[in-house]
Amino acid sequence: MGLYSKYIFPRLLDRSLGTGAHQRERREALASARGHALEIGFGTGLNLPHYPPPVYRLTAIEPERMLEGRVAKRIAHARMPVELRRLDATGRLPFDDDTFDTVVTTWTLCSIEDVAPALSEIRRVLKPEGRYLFFEHGRSEEASVARRQDLFNPVHKLLAGGCSLNRPIDRLIRSGGLNVIKLERYRMPELPKGFGEMYRGVALKN
Repeated sequence: MGLYSKYIFPRLLDRSLGTGAHQRERREALASARGHALEIGFGTGLNLPHYPPPVYRLTAIEPERMLEGRVAKRIAHARMPVELRRLDATGRLPFDDDTFDTVVTTWTLCSIEDVAPALSEIRRVLKPEGRYLFFEHGRSEEASVARRQDLFNPVHKLLAGGCSLNRPIDRLIRSGGLNVIKLERYRMPELPKGFGEMYRGVALKN
């Protein structure tokens, strides 16, 4: 990792996604989490305070080592046991089939280079009766905004650690063999057009 991606960008990300508005949105997205949960794209642990009491254990996957002291402190203050794992080069989740009651991604699918295999892995490790909870930003429903997202996306990916602005999140999830049973589409008012086009919902195994 370069200086920017190792030290500067994680701090910018932690600050920008840790505002009060973002925290309220996280709490809403995680409200139906339960049991043994898996969070993919743990980042700096901003979701931790918002897992509800039915979650008795959390396993977290994060490929990067970001702000390790801050992450360790947040894990130490978590209500439930937290195990942080690193994703290896294969991209395959190191868990058996049908392991988790809940799988969570928040602001994660935008930055996974090859999202189709990742969603296939989510489906594989989710229990038959489990739930996939997602809170992601992606492609706007407004055509003019979507065109601007397409235009700006190469620059944004370079500045934002590979994050894509224009992925159609709901279509990708359905293509991964998951049935979206709840979906909210809206724009976060604190963010400019194109950056806060949100997808929040719940999906089940097909």
